[in-house]
Amino acid sequence: MKKIVTAALFAATFSATGNAQADTTTFTRTGEPAPLFVCRTLDGKTIDINKLHGKVIWINFFATWCPPCNQELPVLQKEIWDKYKNRPDFVLVIIGREHTDKQLEEYVDKKHFTMPFAPDPSRKIFSLYASQNIPRNVIIGRDGKIVFQSTGYTHEDFKKAEDAAARALDN
Repeated sequence: MKKIVTAALFAATFSATGNAQADTTTFTRTGEPAPLFVCRTLDGKTIDINKLHGKVIWINFFATWCPPCNQELPVLQKEIWDKYKNRPDFVLVIIGREHTDKQLEEYVDKKHFTMPFAPDPSRKIFSLYASQNIPRNVIIGRDGKIVFQSTGYTHEDFKKAEDAAARALDN
């Protein structure tokens, strides 16, 4: 029994340490104001985070070559965009890390997405939030503070993001 307890404590400590080390790639923290940026979506709309106070903002960072991103984006389209796209208090932007307009246009056309995509060819926006690791979701509450963020894609983590967005929209 003592070996089991010791092994469990070791595993918990290693896991917590591993998560802390992995989190060094994230520059933002839940509860803090979101870094401000301006981007232009493929359809020509300007998104200025500073001018969206009072709205819930979901930012997704991705790359076209990223397998987890390609798993997540159809779910984001169906479960989030299709559900909230007509709400005036909701903004979604999918930021193509290291992608140009042309690359994103080809990708969006191929995948038949209707969500707003914006290029970030030099990682200018991404580098405000993190140094690496995608997919990455950041949900910003009406007050401009981060209410949720995650890296990677699992169904469970996506559900947590979905729940966080729903709570933020209910406030």
